[in-house]
This record gives sequence, structure tokens and C-alpha cells, in this order.
Amino acid sequence: MTDPTILDAINTFTESWSETETRTKEAFTNLKAHLEKNDGITLDFNSRPGVSYSLRACHAAQTERDLFVMMDVIDDDPNERWLSVCFYGDMITDPDEEGDLIPEGLKGSDGYCFDLDEYDENKIDYLKARFDEACANAS
Repeated sequence: MTDPTILDAINTFTESWSETETRTKEAFTNLKAHLEKNDGITLDFNSRPGVSYSLRACHAAQTERDLFVMMDVIDDDPNERWLSVCFYGDMITDPDEEGDLIPEGLKGSDGYCFDLDEYDENKIDYLKARFDEACANAS
């Protein structure tokens, strides 16, 4: 179960985020809502204004890793924020080869990162499938 202060921090961040025509806020909230539908999920949130806002999900059954997905809102330009969604390479597949392999890029392990700089329903659905796959593998 996610700590209420973490949920408050996420909500405060989301409420303060002004949507742009790229609709990345909508993409973020859509993906976050999908994560929250899974049982046994705990969210963590790391806020580094001007750099990134990092939403991380962990499954209660995980013992060796403290997350199965990390969704960063990149804040180098608050008017044009974009998402970087990263998974451990051994927890997902990437059948459409949409992600970038990042050797040792996720907490010292190989990972796949998917960048989303505008709302795209097909990419969001693809990421949701990766969320489900990583969550199942985490449990």
C-alpha cells in the first residue's frame, strides 16, 4: 500500500502541472491510473524540480529490486515536459522494438527506456502492456 504522503506529493505535482498541447500530463495520469489498478503495488515518488519527477512502482512480492518500472517526467523545460518510462531488461519484452536498450542504465542493470514526448494512444497501450508484463514478472 502506498504511503498517503507519497500520494499527496504525486497529486500536488499533477495538480500544479499545466497541460500543454502535447498532452504529456494526460499521458502520465493515464499510465499512473493503469499502474494503480494492479494489486500489491506500492508507488514511490522522487521530486527533483528542474530535473525530473520520478514515479516508481514496486510489487509486494519483489525481494531483490525496489521497483519494476520507473516513469520519469523530464523537467528540463516545464512547458515541454516529456516522459521516460524504464523497465529492467529481464522483466519485459519489446516485440515492436520501441524501447532503447540502456546497458546498466537502470540502477546498474540493463534496462529498456521508452520516451513519450506527446500523447499517443498506441504508445500508451504499448506501455500499459509492458507495465502488465513487468508487474507479472515482479510478482
